[in-house]
Amino acid sequence: MNAAATTHQHTNCLRCGRKLTSAKSCATGYGPTCQRKVREAARAEVIATYKPHQIAKAEELIEQGALIPLRPGIYLTPSSDGTQTYRTHRAACSCPAGIKGIHPCKHRIAAHILSLAA
Repeated sequence: MNAAATTHQHTNCLRCGRKLTSAKSCATGYGPTCQRKVREAARAEVIATYKPHQIAKAEELIEQGALIPLRPGIYLTPSSDGTQTYRTHRAACSCPAGIKGIHPCKHRIAAHILSLAA
């Protein structure tokens, strides 16, 4: 099972809170303007910090609308198989990779991208 199957439809943009009207926006959780700002933020600052394959995985999570904001800067993110959820911040994540702390996990990188776009 992939993360896309575990996400739900959103009625408001996860970034700005505006009402979403298109099916694509409801599926991803971001309107077109916010989606563009999230991508620009990722390109502008994060690319130099992380490896390309890490950024690709984080962007995939964002595009799937898999990061659900709990409060500013803290997100609820699903595991790859959709059986667990993790609390994620740009500096830490409760997933197994985040707990080990050797390399930043895709959840943490995605949270970093979203925090830059806010």
